[in-house]
Amino acid sequence: EVRDPGGRLLAARIAAARRELPADVAAPAKLRFVSLNRLDAAITKQVAAGKPINDVMQNLAGLQRVQFVICLPESRDVLIAGPAEGWVDNGGGQTVGITTGRPTLQLDDLAVALRMFAPARADKPFVGCTIDPRPEGLQKLVEVQRQVPRVVPNNARGLVAVQLATAMREALGMANVRVFGVPANTHFAKVLIEADYRMKLIGIGLEKPPVKMVTFISAIGGAADGALQRWWFTPNYECVRVSDDRLTMELVGQGVQLQSEDKVIGPDGRLLNEGARPNKASELFVKSFTAKYEEIAAREPVFAQMRNCIDLLVAAAFIQREDFYGRTGWKATALLSEKAVPTQTLHTPKQAPCAANSLWKGNRLFTPAGGGVSILPHEALTPQRMLKDDGSLAKLRRQVDDDLPPDAWWWD
Repeated sequence: EVRDPGGRLLAARIAAARRELPADVAAPAKLRFVSLNRLDAAITKQVAAGKPINDVMQNLAGLQRVQFVICLPESRDVLIAGPAEGWVDNGGGQTVGITTGRPTLQLDDLAVALRMFAPARADKPFVGCTIDPRPEGLQKLVEVQRQVPRVVPNNARGLVAVQLATAMREALGMANVRVFGVPANTHFAKVLIEADYRMKLIGIGLEKPPVKMVTFISAIGGAADGALQRWWFTPNYECVRVSDDRLTMELVGQGVQLQSEDKVIGPDGRLLNEGARPNKASELFVKSFTAKYEEIAAREPVFAQMRNCIDLLVAAAFIQREDFYGRTGWKATALLSEKAVPTQTLHTPKQAPCAANSLWKGNRLFTPAGGGVSILPHEALTPQRMLKDDGSLAKLRRQVDDDLPPDAWWWD
């Protein structure tokens, strides 16, 4: 929780950022280029000199999205490019653009993505997280539900709903947190977990939606005992446009969608598909969240951060698949090294309080929520999903090739 009446603290941070950032990197740019191989060399030089990685490197010169990935074999460069501007700490542990409030790409997230698709790695990583109630907690939840009276006077429903929500959370206890595909003690993993958890809180009415949208709790008309709502994020895999020579890629669209599934809690606390009926409220919630994702990400940085993480994974998968390493002779020495670019710097998350709520709407309602994030980056690169270039990507690559600065690792 960050209290900042009138925005005075943020204004002071922004003023300080404007004074401290180099003028060229602080200026907004519709398209800023970062040469990954030159950045890698600059980091190697910093580390060799015993100097820490500077703030400009950590924030990838203010890049806010990966819009393009470009290979230039002639100059031996691998570029990523997108909109950029100066940045500031928003007070909540996130680095965001001074004017837009959109988070900047982070060097350690880029390093995690590249390591998932390192040059010699042959497997296809499955990346994501889950936050799910424990079976013993679900068993206790069923017992709580059985003790609820079938008839409650209207004037007591509000109090009973609060008591039910408290009893459910106590019965469920802590949920298990599991991260897969990436190290669990990285910023990358933290973003996935936070976005997943915050989405669930919004869905069941424990956090106010950042924009006007349909939530599960607002759309529900009643639910059966023992129902578990499962919502999880996946990429929108039809997000890649590629030039005919496969040297340039563009990421298009918002890149993220929310999906749903209903489960029934069995007598032993296991989750079963049998008997689960399609839930209209759940369908409306995931459809609304997906449709409003761009607006939600503009208001809540963590959802933009998750989209950036997905984009970085798809970009890294493309770089590996098209062998930009071999075409340019780039070894990615620093970015692939945990010693040079530390990424595993946080505590490993293991538990989180179960997200559960209760309210009256016709019949009584119990809404514990589960789900997660599931990312298969290589799925975006299947031939049937990749979009054809209209000639603009080839044109962009030619223009960049003619205008490379001699010694900088980023430029507009």
